[in-house]
Amino acid sequence: MREIDFEIRGEHITLDALLKATGLAPSGGGAKAMVTGGKVQVDGQMETQRGRKLRPGQVVAVAGTRVKLCASAAPDGPINK
Repeated sequence: MREIDFEIRGEHITLDALLKATGLAPSGGGAKAMVTGGKVQVDGQMETQRGRKLRPGQVVAVAGTRVKLCASAAPDGPINK
């Protein structure tokens, strides 16, 4: 099984956005079809909500690929000096 570590900025990313960002879904419509078709698991459970908010530490599995979400080391906002 292929594994991807994916850094998210901010506190969450939606499931459909993650599928598009990793290239596992070719488009938003493709992501929706994958999720509603029961082809996506979040933390080992089938997920049917494409807008589900995912946070660091969670794992998404689809089509022989596991994506582990990690917090970004980069700051979210502007740097204050």
